[in-house]
Amino acid sequence: MTRADILEGRGKNPTEARRKPLQARALKRHEQILDITAELLEKVGVDDLTTILIARSLSISVGSLYHYFPNKVAILYALSQRWLDEITLALDDIDATLVDNENLQAFTEHCTDRLLMVYRRQRGILHLVQAMFSIPELRELDEAHDKFMINRFAKMFTRLGFELDRRELQRIARVYLELIHAISIEIIGEKGMRASRTTDDLKFMAYSLLSRYHTS
Repeated sequence: MTRADILEGRGKNPTEARRKPLQARALKRHEQILDITAELLEKVGVDDLTTILIARSLSISVGSLYHYFPNKVAILYALSQRWLDEITLALDDIDATLVDNENLQAFTEHCTDRLLMVYRRQRGILHLVQAMFSIPELRELDEAHDKFMINRFAKMFTRLGFELDRRELQRIARVYLELIHAISIEIIGEKGMRASRTTDDLKFMAYSLLSRYHTS
């Protein structure tokens, strides 16, 4: 194993973060590592991101960084998990405000706005999504969360008045999820009026998709 392999933590469980710290100071450092990783992702991308660069940006040694995470993949895994947790909280908010048989357009607009908020808040989101697609361990995490979201959306659709079987609801939910994700990523890369118009297009497409299967 080369020195570069050691510095990047190759050969270890790539997603095995150290035990999450309980003390306030250590917990703050844990979050700082994730925050600076997101900033660096935005600047240099996945391929040029290294634990050496992360440690240097935090003014700590690589050894100190390894007290929290054994390698770059583990850091990206934790960052991905944190972002997916934010999406889960957004789903909780959407679910909590959902009224049975709610107006479909009101639902799609609220759902789109709330999820877009999570995409916009995450620094380096374009590169993070790339990492979640290209790194197998992160892809497994993303796929598991997709299944979770699909089931949540399917249950929401039932509350909205969809009279379809479970498999069909889940199929529509997957299309709905993929639509929101793909266009949200596009919106993040846009600015001003262009972003606003694409957001309106996303809401229209989301509404059109669901209204096709809505029975009321």
